[in-house]
Amino acid sequence: MSLSQAPELLEQQKYTVTVDYWSFGTLVFECITGFRPFLPNWQPVQWHSKVHEKSNEHIVVYEDLSGVVKFSSVLPTPNHLNGILASKLERWLQCMLMRHPRQRGTDPQNPDVGCFQALEAILNLKLLSVLNMVSGRAHTYPVTEEETLQSLKRRLEEDTGIPEEEQELLQASGLACNPLQPLVQYVSDNMSSDCRQGEGYLIFLFDNRKMVYEPKISLRPHPESVTYVLQDPKHQLNYVQMRRVWGQIWQTIRALKEDCARLQMGQRATLVNLLRYNTELSKKKNLMTSECEQLKAKLDFFRSSIQIDLEKYKEQMEFGITSEKLLSTWKTMESTVEKCGREQEVQQLVEKMMALQTDSVDLQRNPLGRKHCGTLDDIEEQAKELYRKLRERQRDQRTSGDSQEMVGLLLQAIQTFEKRVVLIYDQLSKTVMCKRKALELSPKVKEVMDLMKQDDQLVVKRQEKRQQELWNLLKIACSKVRGPVTGSPDSMGTSRMAQPTQLFSQPPVLPASYAQEYVNKSEDLLSESRSLCGQLETSMRNFLKEQETSLTTLDWSWLSKQEEKFGECQIPAT
Repeated sequence: MSLSQAPELLEQQKYTVTVDYWSFGTLVFECITGFRPFLPNWQPVQWHSKVHEKSNEHIVVYEDLSGVVKFSSVLPTPNHLNGILASKLERWLQCMLMRHPRQRGTDPQNPDVGCFQALEAILNLKLLSVLNMVSGRAHTYPVTEEETLQSLKRRLEEDTGIPEEEQELLQASGLACNPLQPLVQYVSDNMSSDCRQGEGYLIFLFDNRKMVYEPKISLRPHPESVTYVLQDPKHQLNYVQMRRVWGQIWQTIRALKEDCARLQMGQRATLVNLLRYNTELSKKKNLMTSECEQLKAKLDFFRSSIQIDLEKYKEQMEFGITSEKLLSTWKTMESTVEKCGREQEVQQLVEKMMALQTDSVDLQRNPLGRKHCGTLDDIEEQAKELYRKLRERQRDQRTSGDSQEMVGLLLQAIQTFEKRVVLIYDQLSKTVMCKRKALELSPKVKEVMDLMKQDDQLVVKRQEKRQQELWNLLKIACSKVRGPVTGSPDSMGTSRMAQPTQLFSQPPVLPASYAQEYVNKSEDLLSESRSLCGQLETSMRNFLKEQETSLTTLDWSWLSKQEEKFGECQIPAT
């Protein structure tokens, strides 16, 4: 008779459908833990007497390695359930494994809810797990369709002590969680084969106040039997006990490998997030460098232009037009523009960004980023092979033995895990420091780019003013040549050249050589002015001719139609 059957069947009493509840509960328990809940290796008579002693809260009865029978209301470890699922399934199993048939399958606290409805509600739970990278502990929360990221942060602040404003939540892809989208989008299907290994559902929590992450990761509590053989590896166990203990040791090593992989995923999520920041920073660097080169070209052109203006102005000062205000304006513009340009600031920022880029590349090249758990995979494979060989022993070879070899693998796995965690957190700290530098550089780049835009606008305005002053100077020069000045700009001072009437009435007293040179220059200027006037007149005539030609080519037929229509209307002659 199978020990998964309800007690009333062993007692040969009348039974109802609730015997199937007992069998179903036993099957679910075995799926979770790998063994039946109540002394699976005992004979039916002894089994029945012990099971008869259990209360409604007990879901497992087992014999420890010292031979003591114990009752428990919690699921034994290791298993693949998170805390939320474990607690709800423990409550459900208590209802399914009640000793009294009439009470079995119903929850005394919720009598209106049947066992299958309760199980469906458990399977339909939407759970979100967050791995706290500070402590290495995973927190699991049930979420609804309406919940947002803000509500998750409030829960995390209560459980971790990290303030909401200092929390950074990253997906495995390195993307930050979007606070505007519902929280349920980050939830995976709880019916997946192994929810602990799924990368899509796991979110990683970081503390923005921390620059250095210390590897203060505590190991999961070992199962009771594993703790027992760790203290005494040479303790002789029978085959059934060895099979149970070795299986638990293998699962413990596997859990260490998975925990290491999850921590590695968190470090890689930070690294990918850093690379995203670096990409944006690189774009800003290229844009900043380009704008700096453009500004430098404008500044060089303006300085060269001002320098030529000053040189030409000095050449004609002796007998040409002079203006102290114009000269002062040009010199002021020259000194103002000298203060523009951000080449030094840009160079410093570029050097810092290049150094950051080098550090980021070094982090990517680190072997830690290419392989998750190193030798933990090998150790787990060795433990799995030992357990497989133990299970495949022939019946005549299933003798007692110790667990020294298996315990040695577990100790090796623990040491490897601890060393690996130190490396992971060292990489994590370096990544966080690089990310902090990237975050600090970004506003500085924006600030320098804003200053360059201001400098660019200043240069453009100064260039416009320079052009205006040149045209004002040209206007005065032309007016001096052609006749009396009808008006002069405010920016010009009094000219050394007098009006034409004054030139004839009060000729300057000059040496003969200078006078002749002055006359020659005046004649050249007059000749050039006449030539320019002639060219302007020719251009205007050509332009008018072209206009007349273009007018004749237009369609004027509509005028004749208008005349025919209004032929009787005569325009009186003036």
